[in-house]
Amino acid sequence: MNERVKWLTRLVAMSTLAVATVAWSRGVSPYLPLGASPQMERQFERVLILAGKPMVRRPIPAAVVLDALPAACALDRPLCERVRAYLERYQADFGVTQAYAELAATAGDSDRAMQNARGRTRQSNWQAMASAFYQPSDYLMVSASGLAHESRTLPTGTMLSAGFDFAQLDVGFRDHWLSPLTSSSMLISTEAPTIPSVTLSSYRPISPLGITYEIFAARMSKQNGIAYFDGTTSGNPSLSGLQLGIEPTTGYALTMNRVMQYGGGARGGAGFSEFIDAMFHNSNLPDSAGQQEEFGNQVASATSSIQFPGAVPFAVHIEYAGEDNSYGGNYRLGDAALSLGIDFPKLWQRFDLKYELSEWQNVWYTHHLYPQGLTQNGFVLGHWFGDQRRFGDRVGGSSHELRLGVRDNRGAYWQGTYRTLDFTTSGGGYQTVPEVPYRRLQEQELRYYTARRAPEVAAGISLGRDAFGDKFARLSASIDLAPGTSAVLSADMTHESAADDGVDVFVDAGVNRSSVEQIFSLHGPHEVRPDSTAYHFGVGARRQIGKRSYLGVRLEVDDVDDHSLISVRALDYRYRVFSSLAAGVFIGVGRYDWGAPAYGWYGGLGLQWMDVLPKWDVGFDWRYYDKLSRNRVLPDDPPYDAERPRLHFDIEGQSLYISRRF
Repeated sequence: MNERVKWLTRLVAMSTLAVATVAWSRGVSPYLPLGASPQMERQFERVLILAGKPMVRRPIPAAVVLDALPAACALDRPLCERVRAYLERYQADFGVTQAYAELAATAGDSDRAMQNARGRTRQSNWQAMASAFYQPSDYLMVSASGLAHESRTLPTGTMLSAGFDFAQLDVGFRDHWLSPLTSSSMLISTEAPTIPSVTLSSYRPISPLGITYEIFAARMSKQNGIAYFDGTTSGNPSLSGLQLGIEPTTGYALTMNRVMQYGGGARGGAGFSEFIDAMFHNSNLPDSAGQQEEFGNQVASATSSIQFPGAVPFAVHIEYAGEDNSYGGNYRLGDAALSLGIDFPKLWQRFDLKYELSEWQNVWYTHHLYPQGLTQNGFVLGHWFGDQRRFGDRVGGSSHELRLGVRDNRGAYWQGTYRTLDFTTSGGGYQTVPEVPYRRLQEQELRYYTARRAPEVAAGISLGRDAFGDKFARLSASIDLAPGTSAVLSADMTHESAADDGVDVFVDAGVNRSSVEQIFSLHGPHEVRPDSTAYHFGVGARRQIGKRSYLGVRLEVDDVDDHSLISVRALDYRYRVFSSLAAGVFIGVGRYDWGAPAYGWYGGLGLQWMDVLPKWDVGFDWRYYDKLSRNRVLPDDPPYDAERPRLHFDIEGQSLYISRRF
């Protein structure tokens, strides 16, 4: 069976599942664009946060933002005027949704990729994009779209959509972004050119648990040198992706995500059975009788997103990702990465602020089966740091991005961004290629968006230096000629203040007592370090979700055996047993800085005596950290052990602290 027939079989199977639904559902929804209008994307994000709607993947269905407008409008009327005017272009049977063009003047030597720009480099002087759709029925829609710049022309956004709100099938060039963070997505993002795919997803939560999902199959660009038997083969690898999420209470969502690269050339991979195997079974692909080889290259992540309403609403996003597994058990992620984000959609009425950081260990986007790894046309599929290094270098590091937006008296919007990336960590780093003198990447950007009716005009300037020390500068101007781009905004910036709704921000201070078990080899003895006592600090937020239930997030900082231990609680649940006593359970990610960061899951139980003094509590927690791990990357690390290549740490401890609520 040739590859085209196999892809048709896959399409028919997914289409059958999509149409086997009930008649009372809503129809398909168009998607809001990614990358063409950063200003409008920011407004969509702000609407969703103000409405208490977590968004754990992209592109965002227009129906989701439309449904969120009533709740957001009570808090920010000018914001809603602009977003509602933009969405008008989608509320007809036919419409032109984008007619965007940008011209730029560039200077400097850097030719690295621009962040999340589908393969566009910093030397690019122009870009154009146009999109239109036709929707003959509620359950069928055709989208035609094209994006072009110097490097390539892409049919990004061109697809056939059919089905329902809980089972929408998209066939074509649809973007994928499996993370609640808006600048950093480890598994798949818009860093590389869009991949043709078949996608089945829901944009309406299902059941009281608020279940959502996305599953897709894609065909990647050709790669040479793919490992096969004792030699190599060339071909187009397949890519499968899966996200399963829940939203058990308003404003809080958890997801599990997985992407698998497999097949290509003589390795096959184009059949529907292999797609199912890649998604759910993950068995090995036999090369010959009695021999087996790894099925493919997998990455996985867990994410959380929680919104906090109140006088100063904000959202916290967390992504914990890994390349393959570590130690034993599929839940232990190897070669980890942690990304955190905090987003204030409305500060002092005119401002909005967003900050995101990512840190990753040293083997991301490299693989022994696929020399080009998770790439499309030479660009990394996931986090933008992968295109800022010499490809193939096993080097870890961290990135930070801070964005500040302000609306002036006329309703025009200014956005300033500072972005930095460092391939060397504080402990000497993961840099295993000293012949490359990586430097700290730094970029400053300022953009301005007019407040007039269509067409909307924008201008921007960015300056910086890349990780190789090459400088760059860019001056750009753009226009969107599509109808209904913007509305005349009200100068009235007043809004109704939201009630605190049981939201507390708090800080903790106290002591911890902890023990560490070091696991450095498979057969050798494990060293149990003596118990140590040192400081414990924390900062967090929680909100009331029931009469006695509270949900939140927390960042903890401890000293354990003279090494820094940072912990992020993605799920921090507390139940008020009595008026002055509460019990809690939590789970999250630990980062143990033993020369270089080791990552892994942690969890625990806690008790809290509340209101010992007004707004003052006393807490006691028991915590356990399971197999925090990292590669042997530093010169003074223990000798390499082929059967236990990574270093692992089990940590158990208790913390006693006082907590002040605000």
